[in-house]
Amino acid sequence: MSSGTFRDDLCSGRVALVSGGTSGIGAAIGDALADCGAVVTVTGATAAEADAARRRPDFRGRDALALDVRDPVAIAALVANLPRLDILVNAAGVIRRDAEHDPAVFADVIDINLTGAMRLCTIARPLLAKSRGCIVNIVSILSFFGGGRVPGYSASKGGLAQLTKSLAIAYAQDRIRVNAVAPGWIATALTQALQDDRERSAAILARTPLGRWGEPGDVAGTVVFLCSPAAEFVTGAMIPVDGGYLAA
Repeated sequence: MSSGTFRDDLCSGRVALVSGGTSGIGAAIGDALADCGAVVTVTGATAAEADAARRRPDFRGRDALALDVRDPVAIAALVANLPRLDILVNAAGVIRRDAEHDPAVFADVIDINLTGAMRLCTIARPLLAKSRGCIVNIVSILSFFGGGRVPGYSASKGGLAQLTKSLAIAYAQDRIRVNAVAPGWIATALTQALQDDRERSAAILARTPLGRWGEPGDVAGTVVFLCSPAAEFVTGAMIPVDGGYLAA
């Protein structure tokens, strides 16, 4: 995301929590919100991930913490320590290619990617209601079609897309907006194997009208928009950030 896209004070005085914000798309979102003036806490699945994020020379958040989104007690403790909450971004997720055909692995992927987001939304709701805040869920273009090697990931992201619509309705009484962003093929560690597969990468680029892999900042810019006053009448929406892949 270009540093000049949004005003530096766009999110001034606002507090943001980004789950899965220690790397990849989540890290870019955390940085972008901080660049716009938000006080940002990001979380990773392990203490090692949080420590690595905190040690980044360009880390712009207030803090990076370990959080298992399967643990409601840990989520409640983290949220209770926030001074307020204006923005919740659910970017925590895992993908376990091929192994997800095992029902136990499938269930764990659902628990992290889908139920984990629901836990965060539920526990954060009272604070978000006080600030009339917003939630952005990071789904996927696999919310629109299947993935033969990743049934758990696809099901979880499809479920998160529907959860976004349902919570947009349910939380509207609290003036909490709930939206989703659906990244396409973004160059992160999660997709490194596909980037390195020349044949698969060529097929992806051939279908992508803009002709390149996306960057995490491409997704972050859309998230910042959804968190901004410019989107104050937007809720229940799902915006693909895919270079036109779904349209092709």
